Amino acid sequence: MPTRDALGRHLGSLRLSVTDRCNIRCSYCMPEHEYAWLPRAHLLTFEEMVCLVDVFASLGVRRVRLTGGEPLLRRDLPALVRLIAARPAIGDLALTTNGLLLAAEARALRDAGLHRVTVSLDTLRRERFKTLTRFDGLDQVLAGVVAARDVFGSLKIDSVILRGVNDDELSDLVEFGRRMQAEVRFIEYMDVGGATRWSPQAVVTRREMLEAIVARYGPVEPIVEESTAPADRYRLRDGTVFGIISSTTQPFCRACDRSRLTADGLWLLCLYATDGIDLRTPLRAGATNAELAAIVERRWASRDDRGAEARLALVDRSAFASPVELRARAHLEMHKRGG
Repeated sequence: MPTRDALGRHLGSLRLSVTDRCNIRCSYCMPEHEYAWLPRAHLLTFEEMVCLVDVFASLGVRRVRLTGGEPLLRRDLPALVRLIAARPAIGDLALTTNGLLLAAEARALRDAGLHRVTVSLDTLRRERFKTLTRFDGLDQVLAGVVAARDVFGSLKIDSVILRGVNDDELSDLVEFGRRMQAEVRFIEYMDVGGATRWSPQAVVTRREMLEAIVARYGPVEPIVEESTAPADRYRLRDGTVFGIISSTTQPFCRACDRSRLTADGLWLLCLYATDGIDLRTPLRAGATNAELAAIVERRWASRDDRGAEARLALVDRSAFASPVELRARAHLEMHKRGG
């Protein structure tokens, strides 16, 4: 039987960060000018990551998503993909990337056994991309999307929607997704990690997104399905499917079966968690898989985290952490905990 937490949520999905480095600086994730990076000696080796994947798989995890930072900055990533894909228990192995390096890596990742790719892409306009990311790399990302489509047959595109920044591109992104055989998922701006400039006024809600899409395309059909995935999915009249992740205004905490493992082995039970469980230290001290599984199982059994719901209940809701707090506690950063 799958391991369940205090609210009955089973341990089903693991987001595995392979690096905290990133090659762009998105304004909603890394808006500051300086960051503290994890010491390289603290980063888990591929063999250590696979050992921990085996531990989580023994407790019910069947889905693994590789994240960062930007995961394609981790050298020889296909080698890690090959090791995890060889695990019979892992039925879904996915990757989230900003797409800058994807064109060169897509084939090797697919050959190694990667099942799915999600590309983060918030705008199709060059100058806006440069403003959002502080990097002139839109052409590289678009090439990565094309490569993913050609190699994997389809993909997902994640777009964080910011009021007054890119909220006029919803239909453009839907049309782009249609051409690229990609399901676009629009994400409400979340007050997590490095979002030090977050404010409620900057959030474009699911309701507002749906109103804009209906105004452009006509009525949309909600897709009713049994899933722990974070996106609510909808179908246009021509069959095009898109999703909306509304964690800010309508959290999905009660169905959340995912946890996060940082690149240096800190296990986080919620995206909003302020503390984690160190798995690197006992792993490197020689703990057996059974001993590590006991640590994980015991902590998951007491899990009652509902971080997004707690944030929604705040009367005076502001950014999750200040720049000063992030410098003092680097693991609060979104690029360290894998989104």
